[in-house]
Amino acid sequence: MDKKWQIKEQPTTEVVESIRTTLSVSETTAILLAQRGITDFEKAKSFFNPSLKDLHNPFLMKDMDVAVSRIKWAIDNEENILIFGDYDVDGTTAVTLVYEFLSSIYSNVTYYIPDRNNEGYGISYQSIDHAVANKISLVIALDCGIKAHDQIDFANSKGIDYIICDHHLPDKSIPNAYAVLDPKRKGCPYPYKELSGCGVGFKLVQAYIAQFNMDNDILDPLLDLVAVSIAADIVPITGENRILAYAGLKRLNENPRLGFEQMIPTNIKGNVNISNVVFSIAPKINAAGRIKHGSEAVRFMLSKNEEDCKKYLADINSLNNERKKLDIDTTEQALDQLKDLDQSKTFSTIVYHPEWNKGVIGIVASRLVDMFYKPTLVFTKNYEGELVASARSVQEYDMYNAIEKNSGLLTQFGGHMAAAGLALKEENFEAFKKAFEATVREESEAKHFTPIIEIDKQLSFNDISKSFLETVMRMAPFGPENMNPVFLSKNLIATDFRLVGKEHARLYVHQKNTRSTFPAIGFKLGKFGKKLQEGCSFDMVYTIGMNYWQGKGTWQLNIKDIRFEE
Repeated sequence: MDKKWQIKEQPTTEVVESIRTTLSVSETTAILLAQRGITDFEKAKSFFNPSLKDLHNPFLMKDMDVAVSRIKWAIDNEENILIFGDYDVDGTTAVTLVYEFLSSIYSNVTYYIPDRNNEGYGISYQSIDHAVANKISLVIALDCGIKAHDQIDFANSKGIDYIICDHHLPDKSIPNAYAVLDPKRKGCPYPYKELSGCGVGFKLVQAYIAQFNMDNDILDPLLDLVAVSIAADIVPITGENRILAYAGLKRLNENPRLGFEQMIPTNIKGNVNISNVVFSIAPKINAAGRIKHGSEAVRFMLSKNEEDCKKYLADINSLNNERKKLDIDTTEQALDQLKDLDQSKTFSTIVYHPEWNKGVIGIVASRLVDMFYKPTLVFTKNYEGELVASARSVQEYDMYNAIEKNSGLLTQFGGHMAAAGLALKEENFEAFKKAFEATVREESEAKHFTPIIEIDKQLSFNDISKSFLETVMRMAPFGPENMNPVFLSKNLIATDFRLVGKEHARLYVHQKNTRSTFPAIGFKLGKFGKKLQEGCSFDMVYTIGMNYWQGKGTWQLNIKDIRFEE
C-alpha cells in the first residue's frame, strides 16, 4: 500500500536559533528537540538525563493515602491479601511487581489472573467467589477495575475490600471500592496521566515504601517489569513513563530478573531497547494468557530458580509457537471471508467466526489494518454465548468514539482511540456491523485511509556525523510521543543489494554528491531489488539505529519506505 510522506511542521528560525545557542547543538538537533517541546536548558537536562529523583510524589494520586493505610491494616491484622490483574503483559507485570514486593514483607499474599476464555477481561465474579472461598478480605486489582461497578458492589456485600489500580478512562462515576487509584479519574490531582497499569502499581509500592521509611533500593529490582509494561502497552514515552522506561531498560540491560535474562536474545543482551521488548519479550509474555493462562507468565517472572525458570520459559516458548500458528490460520480464514468483498465500497473491516481463539483476535485485527488500512473489528464467541471483538484503528481516526456512538447495541466496551474491546448479544451483530460501518463512512476523511509516514526533517548524508548519531541515540527510549526521528534523504543509489530471507533488503546506500555511504536494512522491501540492483536513483525515509551482531554494534539506516525518481 502506497504511503503518504508528510514532513512535520518545522519550528521557527528564532526557536531553532535559541535552542542551538543555549544548548550548543547543531541546527538539526535543535529542530528535533523543538519538535519534542525541549526548548530550554532545564527541559533538555531532564530529557537527556532521566532520573528517578524526578518522579512525582505518589501521594499526589487521589486515594493513595487510603490505599496504603488499608494495606498496612491488613498486614497488622494478618488478613489474607489477593493480588488480581489482567492477563496481558501490563496486567501480569503489574501483578508480579506488587506480589513480589508484598510477599517479601508479608506471608499471607496470593495472586490471581482471570482466564481469558472463561472469565473475560476485568474483575470477574469467579475471582470474587475465589476470594470468599479462601477467606480473602483485601484484593488489590491491577490494570483493570475502573468500570467494575457491579462486581465491586457484589464484593462489598461479601465483606471484601478492593483497592483498584487502573489507568483506563473511567465512566462518569467510579466503582464503590475502598480506594481507587487512577490518574485519569475526575478530581485526581496527579500531574502525570499516562502511566501504564504496572506503573500505577509501582506508584502504590513507592508510596508504601515512603510512608514506612523503607529503603528505596527495594524499587530497583522492580523497574524491569515497569519498562516491559510501558513498551508492551504502547503508552506515551514522556514524563514519568520516560523516566521509568529509561531506568527499567538500564535494569534489563545490566541486572535483569532471571526470567528476562533467559528470554532476551543473545545478540541484544546488554543493548535491549523498547522495540526489542515489543517484538522479542512482550509477545512471549502475552502468549501465556492468550493460549493457556496468564498465571504462567507471572510464575515465570517471579522465578528465582534457574532450572525452574528454564522449564517455565520452554513452556512459554511452546505457547508462543502455538500462538503464531493460530495467528496465521485465523488471519487466513479472515482473508477468505473478505476475498469477494469490494474494498473500494467499504470503510471498515468486520469479520466473525464463533470458533476463533479469543487470544489472537487482537493480533489478527492489527494484521488486517496493515493490509486494508481501515478501522477493523474481529469477532469471536465467548463462553457465555456473547460475541466479543478486538478492535484496531488507523492513524488519526478515533475508533473508540465510533464504538461509543453505537454502544446501545453493546453489553460492554472499553479502550481508547486506537484499540478497543467490546461485547454484544449475537442477535445484535448485524445491526451493529451496519451501524458501525455507517458511522465510519459518515465521519471518515480521505486522509484516514492513507498510511502516513511523518518525517522530522530532510537530511543530507553529509550531516550524519558520529556525534549526530550519538545525539539521536541519546533521545531514546523511543515510543509514542517520542518516536525515533524519521529522516528523508534524496538522490540515493544502492551500492550493494542483498536479499535477506524472501522479502527483506540489505544494502549500502550512497548519496550522490557526497562522500557518505551507510549500511541499511529494509524489512519487506525486497520487492525493490531489481531497481536497486540496476542503480536506479531513489528517495528514502528512514530512522537511524544500531545493529547488534555477536555483541558488536554497528550503525545502520532502517528504511521505512523508498520512492524511485521518475
